[in-house]
Amino acid sequence: MLSRLNYRVVLFAFAFIFGVVFSIPSLTNSDSGKKITLGLDLQGGLYMLLGVKTEEALVSRIKSIAGSIKYILDDNDAVVDNLHIDNETNEVRFNALDSDEYEKINKWLSDELEGVGIVRNDAEFSISITPEEAERTKKNAVLQAVDTIRNRLDQFGLAEPNVAKQGEERILVEVPGIKTKEDEKRIKELIARPAHLLMMAVDEDRAARVMTMSEAEAKQYRNVILPDVKDPDVKYLLREIPILDGSMLTDAKAVFDESNQPIITFTLNGEGARIFGDFSGEAYKTRARMAVVLDNKVYSAPHINERIGGGRGQISGNFTVNETRDIAIALRSGALLAPVFIEEQRSVGPSLGADSIAASKLALTLGFVMVFIFMVLYYGYAGIVADIALIANLFLILAVMSLFGATLTLPGMAGIVLTVGMAVDANVIISERIRELLRQGKSVAKSIEDGYSNAFTAIWDANVTTLISAVVLYAYGTGPVKGFALTMSIGILASMLTAILGTHGIYQMLLPKISKNKLGRWFGIKV
Repeated sequence: MLSRLNYRVVLFAFAFIFGVVFSIPSLTNSDSGKKITLGLDLQGGLYMLLGVKTEEALVSRIKSIAGSIKYILDDNDAVVDNLHIDNETNEVRFNALDSDEYEKINKWLSDELEGVGIVRNDAEFSISITPEEAERTKKNAVLQAVDTIRNRLDQFGLAEPNVAKQGEERILVEVPGIKTKEDEKRIKELIARPAHLLMMAVDEDRAARVMTMSEAEAKQYRNVILPDVKDPDVKYLLREIPILDGSMLTDAKAVFDESNQPIITFTLNGEGARIFGDFSGEAYKTRARMAVVLDNKVYSAPHINERIGGGRGQISGNFTVNETRDIAIALRSGALLAPVFIEEQRSVGPSLGADSIAASKLALTLGFVMVFIFMVLYYGYAGIVADIALIANLFLILAVMSLFGATLTLPGMAGIVLTVGMAVDANVIISERIRELLRQGKSVAKSIEDGYSNAFTAIWDANVTTLISAVVLYAYGTGPVKGFALTMSIGILASMLTAILGTHGIYQMLLPKISKNKLGRWFGIKV
């Protein structure tokens, strides 16, 4: 009995002290120690509902496939002509010049490419995305946009941004703590930046005529015309099919060059490094140029003077330090498969958040005080024991949320208020069971032990089923729903420790000093 008593009381005391100590930074808003992050509705910030242009994902996918096809054909020394993208049908087309290679080309492409249909009409090959792959690409574009935007905001250094899919083609973004227009502008640019990195060959044969060439004429030569990032009046004539794209990028960093100017260095994966090295190995013989293109703007187009191995390169463009950092974040987190656009936007001011905090504190305080007084009036000293457990429960919720840097939202505060009621409910059930046993003439020890034993099943079932509901809400909910589910889950687990284990230990500690009549008075009855 003594070991059980010590175990329960010591564990309860430890939990109480733990809760108080780790709640202090959040309660005092101290700069030292971990503390709870306030959500958008409490501290203000930026709310956006984004749309995703999923059709553009198919265009990006076919460009990537075209680049892969070119590399496969070049790597196998296949003799082909007129390799291009048919923008009307969204297909890659080319003509094979050697009839002996027809079957080989078909096998090479089938082995290397996934999700495509290959059609041959005599010497002409047409490669398109299958309907199943097209649907999968559209869905992936939205899911990838959610992950990419979340990664960008995390790397930007923002605390607890909320990014979640809504419906089929929409994304909810909530960024708490954004207080200046400059930060708001940077966040929106970072979110919406496609970050499509391409390495494209300059058409040296016709480059001199680029300033007088129309888009239609460039298209006839299987080229595109793109502007310089520094001067839009400067144009580049580039081969339509890229050498490689940003999907082969593994890292990007903002650094300073030897002139102390901010630039971006990037690293490619093994496939990208091989393609990069093979192209530069051929291009340096004629000092051809390769353009570094980011979001359809040419950042540089240097002459290739030697074979470039290792898969490393750099992007320079007269950036500011913040621009360099933001572009590097966008490249590291990955390009958006489809562009996003803002459908709805609003800013929540910190003053509105302060009003919400004040109202929530008042509701929580009133609810707590009313429950506290009721328990004392109805159950006497037993109510005080339950209230001690209730206080410990609140401190534990705040401590756990602080340690994990969780975000507290307005619905989250509602979850805490609900937890207060559920924690007291457990003590009400236990107290009523003890009352019944005392009225039946059971001894003090028997009444306490059987009271907890009989009440445990009902309390356990109610708490577990509620916890399962909270976990499901957290797993599949968004924003406010997650906040409510989080605080309720922590509160349920804390109440199981404080309301059952803690109060039981207190009664066991006091058991030798309690007579039957005295225990009856504790619970407000005559025995």
